[in-house]
Amino acid sequence: MRRYARTLVGLALATTMVTGTAGWASGSAQRALTGPPPGTASWRADHSQGALPDPERATPAEVARFFRGLTARQREDLAVRHPLVVGNLDGAPVALRYQANALALRANHDPRYAHLDGGRGRQILAFDPRGRGQVAEVFGDLRSARRVAVVVPGSDIDAGTFDRTSDVYGTPAGMAKALYARTGPGSAVIAWAGYTTPVGLGVDAATGTLAEAGADRLARFTDGLAADGVPAPAVFCHSYGSVVCGLAASRLRVRDLVVLGSPGMRADSAAALHTRARVWAAKDATDWIGRVPNVRVAGLGHGPDPAAPEFGARRVPAEDARGHTGYFAPGTDSLRAFAAITEGTAR
Repeated sequence: MRRYARTLVGLALATTMVTGTAGWASGSAQRALTGPPPGTASWRADHSQGALPDPERATPAEVARFFRGLTARQREDLAVRHPLVVGNLDGAPVALRYQANALALRANHDPRYAHLDGGRGRQILAFDPRGRGQVAEVFGDLRSARRVAVVVPGSDIDAGTFDRTSDVYGTPAGMAKALYARTGPGSAVIAWAGYTTPVGLGVDAATGTLAEAGADRLARFTDGLAADGVPAPAVFCHSYGSVVCGLAASRLRVRDLVVLGSPGMRADSAAALHTRARVWAAKDATDWIGRVPNVRVAGLGHGPDPAAPEFGARRVPAEDARGHTGYFAPGTDSLRAFAAITEGTAR
């Protein structure tokens, strides 16, 4: 009987995702991008500044200590010779990463990335052209910011869709811009598309494989911010991004963890996340994610709804948000609440 019940729940999950969303069959399997950044072999062979920190093995704190021991000229020389490594090296100085990624983008002739050209004043904190491409961008002055936020997106996001002009508030750049506009001076917001996201709503979106790889990358990213002296951020996790954040929660150096439009965090409760951060959740009544069963059976599904009272997260008002990507729309209660969380004034 128990096996039969599990089968029925799994079938319900699959059926709901097929009929209630863009379609189970529309998804295509993705392979998570892992390992050190491109150019690592050349970096490892470079002994001009002694032994360089290994991009795969050195901790962000070790990377930060290494760069603090260099002169400005030595740092810039490494950025010029190894832009893809320095630009993606968690723990390296923020301004140096901007410079390195601007160089990497100018040298990259793939038309998919032309819109990210760092020469146009954009503050690109990470750029990896492999696969579908990964990118992170900063809005505001990260070096002087007293309050920082990080936006972690869900499915169908990569370097090409990072700042698409359609469905703007479903993109990391659009969400980050809206939050920064609401918080303004003294804050900085990072749009972080630094993991391989599911495409469509296939098996990848219903399992945790890509989220597990993304969680490792997100934890290292926040370690890098801390190593460079950036204040502990509030992290906003949209849709499948909340699965990433749930799996990373115990390792994240953050002060607030906010999920919106979440299918589940692969945890039974806020306490089960084992984080010292305050946990918040938002879900509007028109979000199709509400039709996805909050179960986890045979690897499918992501568990309880973080927005349900019994989960134990603090509630974010979202009554006037619309759909799955309306939480950051200007004028909404949810965006006002997100700004207050970022600024540290929410209770």
